Amino acid sequence: MPEGDTVWRTARRLHAALAGERLTVADLRHPRWAAVDLRGRLISEIVPRGKHLLTRTVADDGTAVTVHTHLGMEGSWRLYRPGERWSGGPAHQIRVVFATSAVTAVGYRLKQVTVVPTADEGDVVGHLGPDLLGPDWDAAEALRRLNARADRAIGVALLDQRNLAGIGNLYRAEVLFLRGVSPWTPVAAVPDLPAVVDLARRLLDANRERPVQATTGSLRRGEQHWVYGRAGQPCRRCGTRIQSADLGDEPDADPQARRAYWCPHCQPG
Repeated sequence: MPEGDTVWRTARRLHAALAGERLTVADLRHPRWAAVDLRGRLISEIVPRGKHLLTRTVADDGTAVTVHTHLGMEGSWRLYRPGERWSGGPAHQIRVVFATSAVTAVGYRLKQVTVVPTADEGDVVGHLGPDLLGPDWDAAEALRRLNARADRAIGVALLDQRNLAGIGNLYRAEVLFLRGVSPWTPVAAVPDLPAVVDLARRLLDANRERPVQATTGSLRRGEQHWVYGRAGQPCRRCGTRIQSADLGDEPDADPQARRAYWCPHCQPG
């Protein structure tokens, strides 16, 4: 699931492979940006912002342009050596190709692709709240934003990237289970909201260095999660059947999946 930890790790891999190199290929397979020519530009850095990736490039005249991408639910970036066969999916799913003399980065099934002057990155990510894994993390600001609409269900509020950036459906489900909070609980009624926010950050931080998103302490397949994706299975704590339902959608909430997973016994309400 491409949540903040996955995007953080992806940015690090891409930065290590591409930063400091010049683009020999910059193929943006998007109707709006297909004619944009970034060849010859130096890739200065690739940084994460919540669930977003910012690939910053600089021309010889100092003009700075950023390619903003979002993995969505199924997106991924693959790295290939010259002559290596691409294997991330069929060609029609490719949205971006960046190549240098040493490596090719291919973006598959990317939900968003946008090109903006680097000075205008705020146009695409300025709405985001504090980044759970970013240098701008500010727990007090995240709590202020959550409490600004205290009547919202906590399960909806946590997915709104304007409150805190990086948490998605998986961590929303796991954090609320571990804190014993029903996804439908109004923000104002959450017993210890700072602890919820702190746990979200700690879980993302614990997983950002590894490809397996585990919240139970086990990395074994089928044992990584408490409730996420386990509808109909017994709760690992009490044996009650895990439930799932649509939390509902709000036009200004993050457009990720809204399927909630919870244990009725461990998360009453």
